[in-house]
Amino acid sequence: MNESFEGKSEVPVWARESAFPEAPAGWGWVDPKGKPHPCEALESLTHAVRDDPDGRVMLIWTPAHGRMRVPEELSEMGDALRTARAHWTESDLTAATRKLRLLGCLLVGLGAITFFQKLGTPAADHAPITTRLLFAALAMLESTQCGLGLLAFVIFAFIPWYQARKRRLQLPSWDAAGLAKNVPAIRFEIWLDRQKAPLTKVLMGLITLVGLAQTLGHYPSEGLGSLLSIFKSWDGTATAGLMKDRYLQGEWWRLFTAPFLHGNIVHFLMNASALIYLGKRVEVFARWPHLPMVFLFAACVGGEASVRFVAAPTVGASGGLMGLLGFLLVFETLHARLVPRSARRRLAGGVFLTALIGLVGFRYIDNAAHLGGLLAGMIYAAIVFPKSASPTRPRSTLADRIVGSLTMAVLIAIAALSVWLIVMGGLAAN
Repeated sequence: MNESFEGKSEVPVWARESAFPEAPAGWGWVDPKGKPHPCEALESLTHAVRDDPDGRVMLIWTPAHGRMRVPEELSEMGDALRTARAHWTESDLTAATRKLRLLGCLLVGLGAITFFQKLGTPAADHAPITTRLLFAALAMLESTQCGLGLLAFVIFAFIPWYQARKRRLQLPSWDAAGLAKNVPAIRFEIWLDRQKAPLTKVLMGLITLVGLAQTLGHYPSEGLGSLLSIFKSWDGTATAGLMKDRYLQGEWWRLFTAPFLHGNIVHFLMNASALIYLGKRVEVFARWPHLPMVFLFAACVGGEASVRFVAAPTVGASGGLMGLLGFLLVFETLHARLVPRSARRRLAGGVFLTALIGLVGFRYIDNAAHLGGLLAGMIYAAIVFPKSASPTRPRSTLADRIVGSLTMAVLIAIAALSVWLIVMGGLAAN
């Protein structure tokens, strides 16, 4: 798969004047849905930016510029942006602190209940008090409920709180120089958010379809009205998940079907959000053929790593998603002018957070699949994409498009097989 380049521009596509739409007459701003909001003058536009309660002002336009731009590029918006950012930060920190306290109390309460339950078991009644306390403490650490509670605390409370605290500490740096420094990263993220990524949506649709089969396929007697089933542990592992013993005995298709399954709604939503962002970033910058190829290759490598190092059955797209992350880390390093440095650091931060979550939830998270998928994506990028100093995106070759299309067809077939196995398994069970 050779590489050629489009255009000869000296700046990446998101930094060009043409990156955003042409500006209408007068003043105004655009919300995340692309809806324009005209303003009477600079003063009313400044008020809109300053009083923006939740970051809805994505782009602005003025009579002096032919194209829309991000608010940070207009020097007159400096004070309004600092006021708005301070408001967002304090609001986020307040909400994160409240969630930290609530989930922290729930975690402590769950731990206390488990501790005293184990302390009062008949096996501990005749033991010395120190032995009983140690036994109860170890049982608490090994408790599935406590482990899942700690994992939820880290993901949904501690990490958002830490990020909000970090943003508040960065507020003093948002002076005129700080705003200018952040313009590339802001332009990049807003431009990327506005790009179409049809293949990412198709892959998301396939995973969603299998998720629906998991929630409804095993509850035929309850009908489609059994919406509460989405909050249960999703079934399908026995029929299409990566059951290691059955895979090694010849049921090879499990290596391919397992990445389309998920354990529960939280597992699905976390992977879905990662796929939407990482998939679009791969599709937009490396071109669409590499999205299915990287995902399938990394998912298979991650599954094989799981077979070698994890005995428990596993499901989930995390191996493929980690492959997309590893691919982007290497690809964007080799094509350093394609994206801002701060955007690449965000990817590295994703690896760190995944490692932290894997460390906390090592009993429930398939770290072998994560690492295998990450390395697979990195190797793919290093082999397929040579280093380049060009700021333009590589074009896909005919070979890329043929192999990418075939790979996408394989993924569609795998999703269909997963649904069939889950539904047939559910009918047999009932």
